[in-house]
Amino acid sequence: MQPDGNLVLYPKDSISPAYAYWASKTYQMRDNGTLSLDVNGKLYLLNATGYNVKNITEEVYETRGTIYLARIDSDGIFRLYSHNLSHSSLWSIVWNSTIDRCAPRGFCGFNSFCVSNDLDPECRCLPGFAPVNQGNWTSGCERNFTAESCKNKDKKYTLQTEYNIIWEDVSYSVLSQTSKDHCSQACLVDCNCEAAIFKDGECRKQRLPLRYGKRSLVDSNIAFIKVEKTTESSTDRILPTREGKKEIIIITCLFVFLIIVIVAIFGVVNHRYRVSSYRRNPPHNGIIEFLEDVAPQSYSYAQLERMTDGFKEEIGRGSSSTVYKGTMMNNADKFVAAKRLQNVLPTSEREFRTEIKVIGRAHHRNLLRLLGYSIDGPNKVLVYEHMSNGSLADILFTPERKLNWVERMGIARDIAREWVCKVSDFGLAKLMKPDETKTFTGIRGTRGYVAPEWHRKLPVTVKVDVYSFGVVLLEIICCRKNLDQSLPDDQVILEEWVYQCFEGGKLDKLVGVEEVETRQLERIIKVALWCILDEPSLRPSMKKVLLMLEGTVDIPTPPNPTSFISTI
Repeated sequence: MQPDGNLVLYPKDSISPAYAYWASKTYQMRDNGTLSLDVNGKLYLLNATGYNVKNITEEVYETRGTIYLARIDSDGIFRLYSHNLSHSSLWSIVWNSTIDRCAPRGFCGFNSFCVSNDLDPECRCLPGFAPVNQGNWTSGCERNFTAESCKNKDKKYTLQTEYNIIWEDVSYSVLSQTSKDHCSQACLVDCNCEAAIFKDGECRKQRLPLRYGKRSLVDSNIAFIKVEKTTESSTDRILPTREGKKEIIIITCLFVFLIIVIVAIFGVVNHRYRVSSYRRNPPHNGIIEFLEDVAPQSYSYAQLERMTDGFKEEIGRGSSSTVYKGTMMNNADKFVAAKRLQNVLPTSEREFRTEIKVIGRAHHRNLLRLLGYSIDGPNKVLVYEHMSNGSLADILFTPERKLNWVERMGIARDIAREWVCKVSDFGLAKLMKPDETKTFTGIRGTRGYVAPEWHRKLPVTVKVDVYSFGVVLLEIICCRKNLDQSLPDDQVILEEWVYQCFEGGKLDKLVGVEEVETRQLERIIKVALWCILDEPSLRPSMKKVLLMLEGTVDIPTPPNPTSFISTI
């Protein structure tokens, strides 16, 4: 807090207006001010007479059961946090001085510069430099070679270039009306020059260390860094002696021999493993079974009956299948989910096996793993890895399992990041009869989870996934299905009801008696409405969706998802 009433963030030991990276711009107070945080989560500035000069946070937040914390974090950013005492939730960010984590000067130490990788800051050393302490970027970087003084001019140097980086200006010499090439040459021949910054025809020679480096793509700075010359011209290259050639030949031969031995050992081990695996999985019905880690394994129907104890424990049911809990034959501690299919297309057994194996080879951390299958006449069963937490629908639509708002928002962010959630029945639609895969419901044209471009025969892009995410996000918010015919007519279709509540300023109706911060609820609703717009180009990317969910970007008011304007 400066004497003029301006609240300013500076890097350590650099209290000068040139180094400020955030300010409240309240210098008009002209006397000492006070920063205050009240129980409502309101952060504001008072002058010496107690008059409110400026609100740092613009709104008053929900106070019941909530505490607030304002602090300067170790990354140099000033943040306001909230914490709901009634939930086992983490602190959430309500406001921060900047979302650019490279903005604080000095975040990266001497001779390094900050680069924004999405929203995460990354410190990089200058060419010819290495971190002083690996993992501690505030300690900066140091040369990876020994520099000579001006008295010893035997060492050869060259220049390496870095673009679009802003540095502190502590130049000892400035050349005006010069060119980029002349600037680099002037630094190269000057033994005192260790770096030169060229911009708009001006060359600034600098000594080390360089500090407050930050990459800015809108800045045209070009930095020339003096480094040790490691590659010599062909005329300067020293040819190896006869003894040196001999040593090189011996080392090369030993290296080649070692590779041959390693390849031979690997071949023998791999062969034995395949033989033993084949013995553990003998042919079934004349068809060789594959290992679980390679492709889905073929089981007999009798084997699956034993694995599921006669299909005893039902854990899920749909229009085309029933799912039962079971255990692996050779590992009673590993649970599986056995799905008995109905209404399968009348394909040949060979075609069915081929399709299953194709599906089984699609391995991805966010796809539910197909482990095996069984084909016994009309009995067709698929064996999946077992998800102990059940499905998202189980959690959202079962009252006794309902999660609180903070937990549900955690799930929404996980889906947007694609961290832990898994998609089931991937590729299964090809095996089902057409009437089992319809996405139309026949009620006022609702599309369910499927984006409208599927039905309009328009080009399908990644934005169809954004649409589906938006529908799921509405379900997570409201804890109800996107189509519920048991509700009043104006609430049957979830997306229409949500927009009515949003437009009418009645968002509290969407969460019932649950206490949710109004500002946060409105932000999440906006995200979902932008995702389900009819026009694909208007939907945000999933990267942008995640930023909006985390509150790091502003969200404009979305139009009606099915309005005429949005479908032009």
